[in-house]
Amino acid sequence: MRAHPAGPRHGDMVSALGAPAAPVDAVSLHELSPVVWPINVARGSGDNLTQRSLEVAGLDVRDIADEFGTPLYVLDEGDFRSRAAAFRRAYDDSDIPGKVYYAGKAFLSATTLHWLADEGLNLDVCTGGELALALRAGFPTDRISFHGNNKGHDEIETAVAAGVGSFVIDSYEEIARVAAAATRHGTVVDVLVRVTVGVEAHTHEFIATAHEDQKFGLSLSNGAAAEAIRRIVKLPSLNLVGLHSHIGSQIFDEAGFEVSAHRLVGLAAAVRDEHGFEVAELNLGGGMGIAYQSDDDPMTADQMATLLRGIITRECAGYGLSLPRIAVEPGRAIVGPSMFTLYRVGTVKEIDLGNGHARRYVSVDGGMSDNIRTALYDAEYTVRLASRVSNADAVLSRVVGRHCESGDIVVRDCWLPGDVSAGDLLAVAATGAYCRAMASNYNYVPRPAVVGVRDGKANLVLRGETIEDLLAFDPAL
Repeated sequence: MRAHPAGPRHGDMVSALGAPAAPVDAVSLHELSPVVWPINVARGSGDNLTQRSLEVAGLDVRDIADEFGTPLYVLDEGDFRSRAAAFRRAYDDSDIPGKVYYAGKAFLSATTLHWLADEGLNLDVCTGGELALALRAGFPTDRISFHGNNKGHDEIETAVAAGVGSFVIDSYEEIARVAAAATRHGTVVDVLVRVTVGVEAHTHEFIATAHEDQKFGLSLSNGAAAEAIRRIVKLPSLNLVGLHSHIGSQIFDEAGFEVSAHRLVGLAAAVRDEHGFEVAELNLGGGMGIAYQSDDDPMTADQMATLLRGIITRECAGYGLSLPRIAVEPGRAIVGPSMFTLYRVGTVKEIDLGNGHARRYVSVDGGMSDNIRTALYDAEYTVRLASRVSNADAVLSRVVGRHCESGDIVVRDCWLPGDVSAGDLLAVAATGAYCRAMASNYNYVPRPAVVGVRDGKANLVLRGETIEDLLAFDPAL
């Protein structure tokens, strides 16, 4: 589906029938679903409604906002670490060996790299910038895998010199580039081949045809993947350790993985038959979904690991293959639910839509520069009044940003207390993945800070930009 550059037609959205169901009472406007919010987020106690603001690990969000300003990404360190540990345990506690690669593209900083290293995870990077951050932060290089569909010569050179654990090969040209760099450095580089298996799974939709038309990987159906393997095994500076596939994002069931694993194991069997060895690793990529709304029902790390082990065990038995190491890349599933964005309300407008319908526009001090996903993907989010509790009736609302775009929407349709006003704080849940990572300076707006909270203390993870930072890029000033 193609979106019009100006966004959806306003007339298509005037009916409240497409909005979320109205809350039963005012109390439900303040409920915090445990599947959506970080584990250490709760309401404060007290008889005074203003005392019942959101708290993170015991710290009042009003105090966080006063210290660091808004908009602000707030990261629950305990939640992040517990999710990382859960994935590590899920793939460690098995007769089938497993590896968990945190996908750095979801969100990356030196602080989170230290947490990931502490929790025993590996790291997937896809650019020289992500690699540079990992190296500067001291992340173990043998636990880094280098992805990407167009790795530059300098990026490959740096990665080989640093001793990264593996490369995921994405093209014929890359085979030659990585092999040449490895030869220059007198080393042998472990590589996996990224295979386009003809499967795409997005959320609850599963389609198994017509998905060769993409920039990533080497096609299984036209023989490109098999040819890449032939070229790799002939080069003494490359060591083929595995096969990789990625079928989509925000996946809630195993259907796509079932077909993908079947085809990937079939290729592994072909490698054995043609080249006389078995690959050590099958990387099934990422895509594990998270809950953005209370009725979303993602699998746990244990559930996903059990499913993948069952699929791989069955498929390998069918081909008479030894069980390989299983690898996954759950970036979104770790950091996504661990972070929320804190905004301050600036203006509120009541819009009469006609036919008995109305909508309240609640404008906040951020928007599409700190969360492009709503405008880009029509993503849905959960939002709560964060600075207090209200007994006011619910009003159908749209949380919008401050940018000069009609499509600058943070939460398209939601219910908020009718007395939300300028100065209130709103919290939007599950913004850890791809929000700060895809943030921009549109309209010359500085990117917000990220703070990590643990044991009642907030510490900078990434400092916020300033106008002076942005002006410093202009050599004419």
